[in-house]
Amino acid sequence: MSDNEIVIRVEGLSKIYRLGMKEQVSDSLIETAVKFVRSPIKNYRKYRSLYRFDDVTEKNGADLGNIIWAIRDVSFDVRQGDVVGIIGRNGAGKSTLLKILTRITPPTRGRAEIRGRVSSLLEVGTGFHQELTGRENIYLNGTILGMTKDEVERKFDEIVAFSGVERFLDTPVKRYSSGMSVRLAFAVAAHLEPEILIVDEVLAVGDTEFQKKCINKMQDVSRHGRTVLFVSHNMPAVAALCSRAILLNAGNVAMDGSTQDVIGGYLNSEAGAPPAREWLDTSTAPGGEVARLVSVRAVDQNSHSAPSVDIREPVGIEMVFDVLQPGHKLLPHYWFHNDQGAVVFASLEQDPDWWQRTYPVGRYSTTAWIPGNFLSPGSLFVTASIATRHPDVLQFDEQQVISFSVRDNMGLGTARGEWAGDLPGAVRPLFKWKTTALTDQLLTKGQAR
Repeated sequence: MSDNEIVIRVEGLSKIYRLGMKEQVSDSLIETAVKFVRSPIKNYRKYRSLYRFDDVTEKNGADLGNIIWAIRDVSFDVRQGDVVGIIGRNGAGKSTLLKILTRITPPTRGRAEIRGRVSSLLEVGTGFHQELTGRENIYLNGTILGMTKDEVERKFDEIVAFSGVERFLDTPVKRYSSGMSVRLAFAVAAHLEPEILIVDEVLAVGDTEFQKKCINKMQDVSRHGRTVLFVSHNMPAVAALCSRAILLNAGNVAMDGSTQDVIGGYLNSEAGAPPAREWLDTSTAPGGEVARLVSVRAVDQNSHSAPSVDIREPVGIEMVFDVLQPGHKLLPHYWFHNDQGAVVFASLEQDPDWWQRTYPVGRYSTTAWIPGNFLSPGSLFVTASIATRHPDVLQFDEQQVISFSVRDNMGLGTARGEWAGDLPGAVRPLFKWKTTALTDQLLTKGQAR
């Protein structure tokens, strides 16, 4: 990666919070005004080093027993034009990282460099002065970004139209609802031509139409060669928008790679069960006198292990087992559980080649295929079992032995379509629909009367 392409470089970044202590923040009008005046100067610098700190806790011998590492030794580079998703559980350090990059809070140690003009939206109403009107805050934010009044005016109508707050433009933003605040804040952040757009959970507030507009706008920003950092718990939105993702866990970078792989790793780490299990020593493997389990795994169409699958693609659950005694009819079957442990459906072996047949001694593989656009997104746990028939004797019943995740998106060919919100239910089938215009028929009937 050429240094000329890198617009964000983070090296060994760490942040410590001491319990019971507050960071110093500007709470006076004078302090705020001084920062507003200084910000354009800082933003016009094409290349700037944000911070470089020593580890003050180690240097000063501070008490380490009363601290929390919000992030610790985080390092990564981002190239110009990249759209990077940052995901992880609550408390993983995502928002802290973005606050350091946007100079809201200083790090404890490490180095962060940004090349380019940054526009950010980290929470509802970020950067807004609550006593000023929506109109005044648009100009104020433009000034903070280092833009001239003419530049702001050129984008003004587009910002207002996107936000949908025309009627309240001259109302102080302290009277805005959370939805109105975030719509205006996102419109300002995305439309004032930033070279780097940093967004944290903007989709958590607002209706479905607004969420879709946000995603379209961020895609438009990236198509113009600008860089986007996007923090969200909305995995379909991350999958639709980002080509790369970074997973934070307990303040550390747990994964950094393609969005598909990182989302899959995140969902499976949350599930707490592996996508494949194998028993190398069959003498200790689960089983009875007739059948014994060898392995279970989720597979894709190419028979490769699939810890995570696209919602549009089929996924197979493959079981390998040994038959120890001949002359028995066997019934392999699976139970599928959601992340609350509830059984959402079951599947029993229905291969016509083995219907009512007895199994000779040997090793067998059987796979149940779940079609694409059937499952809902998220993690599923699989219980693998085999029973003999007549008499019915359970040979093994491995509860929630593996898990796999289903990745949804908002692309063409999914049951979600353009709907950005959650859809209820344990399954997500894509049915065939047909809509017919009846206007001509209605007019004909009316004329006949």
